[in-house]
Amino acid sequence: MEKFKTLEILRASPGSAVFHLRLNRPSSRNALSLDSLDHNPDALVVVRSGAGHHFCSGIDLAALDSSPTPGDRGRAGERLLRDIKTLQDAVTAIERCRKPVIAAVHGACVGGGVNVATACDVRYCTEDAFFSVMEVDLAIIADLGTLQRLPSIVGYGNAMEQGLTGRRVSGSEAKVVGLVSRVFGSKRELDDGVRVIAEGK
Repeated sequence: MEKFKTLEILRASPGSAVFHLRLNRPSSRNALSLDSLDHNPDALVVVRSGAGHHFCSGIDLAALDSSPTPGDRGRAGERLLRDIKTLQDAVTAIERCRKPVIAAVHGACVGGGVNVATACDVRYCTEDAFFSVMEVDLAIIADLGTLQRLPSIVGYGNAMEQGLTGRRVSGSEAKVVGLVSRVFGSKRELDDGVRVIAEGK
């Protein structure tokens, strides 16, 4: 599953207990990755963010499709099921992390990106951020945890609307419905604000 190793792990500053997990595949709009800092004794706070113009565009469907496919559909389906279960475990690992995990969202947060964001303990975003449970537009199920986590964050009605329509939710609307705690004016303001929050200053 090397194709999913797309994280850059950065320490906020030398000696800091704040670690940043940056999804680092801007060319694919930061398709989902699998690693976690849960067992790192030096990490007290984990910040998930994305490099480039977007937080996360979800599962990289092209990477899933690019794996060598065995000769029959049954084996191909079994391989896909294993890949999806691995991704489910990766997202659930965020939720189970013993350290507080903060999502710093800018640009697109769609599909699997919403899974990642909702698995985090706290979410912040920029004004230009948008969220979409877009799996419905692809005729697939948001099966990495969004449909389980979103109702407890934004309420049943809002979660149903997002899950059934795939409608884009702006950063300001995300604040109104409770998906994010605060909206920052720019990526720089988001990065600075989250750093201050994470470091407890």
